[in-house]
Amino acid sequence: MERRRNRHRAGLALAGGVLVLAGCGQPADGKDAKTGSEASAPAPGPAPASASAKASAAPLKPGEVRIGGEVAKPYTLTLADLRKLPQSSAPVKFASAKGDQEHTYAGVPLYEVLKTAEPRFDQSKKNGQLRGVVAATGGGDYRAVFAWAELDPGFAKSQVLLAVSEDGVPFDDAAGPRLVVPQDTKGGRYVSELNQLWVGVVDPVVDGAK
Repeated sequence: MERRRNRHRAGLALAGGVLVLAGCGQPADGKDAKTGSEASAPAPGPAPASASAKASAAPLKPGEVRIGGEVAKPYTLTLADLRKLPQSSAPVKFASAKGDQEHTYAGVPLYEVLKTAEPRFDQSKKNGQLRGVVAATGGGDYRAVFAWAELDPGFAKSQVLLAVSEDGVPFDDAAGPRLVVPQDTKGGRYVSELNQLWVGVVDPVVDGAK
């Protein structure tokens, strides 16, 4: 009889041990078995890219021009947008691979377009905007560079234009505007099919070369 009781007790102890081991995982109340603290949820994955980030990385449509770089308000515009703005005209003469050219262009001063994007020049520097540069990119990855002082009417007399027409003939919307540089004697910086205007400063390049 005593042997039977001992066996019964041993069986109960074994069953209790199994139940204890089974309960060593996550308790039903959500607390950690070791610390008694609330179990933490899995760390969330990275947040999806914002709509503005996606928009800035979106490919350009034919005729669109993206204004970006060191600016507070990057944006994109088209010929239709430019036609709504106050227009200036410029008669020009320049030499090109096709011979001497003489035309009259109408459009918007490049300075006004860039000013809308609010370039971020270092105002703690004397005439900090004079460290600024603008790179204009057109069809076929053609690119030309300007110093900010060439575009700012506070320093330069000539107006660089984002032209919407040549000799009274509007440019095709899909081709975009043309950069017109009246003070240049050669047409190398007359960037056609303009699609990007990048604003920056020379400091990182100059200081990095020291």
